[in-house]
Amino acid sequence: MRDLARFLRAAMAGAKVSERYETFAVDGFRLQLVPEQPPKLLIAALRPGMLRLAGRESDGAILNWLAPDDVPTVTPYVHQAGPGKEVVARIFVAAGDDPEAAAAVARRAIAAYLTVPVYRAFHEWLGRDEQLAPMWRAWEAGDRKAALAAIPDEVVDALVVHGPPAACREQVRRYVEAGVTTPVLALLPTGGDPGELVRALAPATG
Repeated sequence: MRDLARFLRAAMAGAKVSERYETFAVDGFRLQLVPEQPPKLLIAALRPGMLRLAGRESDGAILNWLAPDDVPTVTPYVHQAGPGKEVVARIFVAAGDDPEAAAAVARRAIAAYLTVPVYRAFHEWLGRDEQLAPMWRAWEAGDRKAALAAIPDEVVDALVVHGPPAACREQVRRYVEAGVTTPVLALLPTGGDPGELVRALAPATG
């Protein structure tokens, strides 16, 4: 990832790249169409090693599956290389007026992601190992229904923004106040019209 970031930096700036990196080599690569303004380079990262690398080798980090209260734990690693780094967070949103339906959708998303080893390790590092251990045990035993039921309500509330759109906007604001510079909303299917939900979730203007 470090070597790829360095290659992309040079390539996006329009340089002819002939370089033997530690993990691969490039011989005479040049973009045919060079952007007038090189795009920002961001690295998806979760735990300290990749977070530091993102801050050191790119313009910032893309975070995923964390609560607003987790942001102060994660972002200092990104900023170790200096201030001004962009912090993007993918935030899952289950907007709607039916709290049970939103919670059910949120639980399915949590089980699908947080049983993947990289996300499990992330939440163990964040300190949710005791809260999520029953879900992990049930999932490993093949009991998907029990795994969903084992996810505590407080984990659902922490990791998935849910409720009416106005309440969701306030929850997203907490991420920004905690240090996220660019919130990216990922709408979970709650039965509403996606276009209407996007408009309802948009920040108030004027």
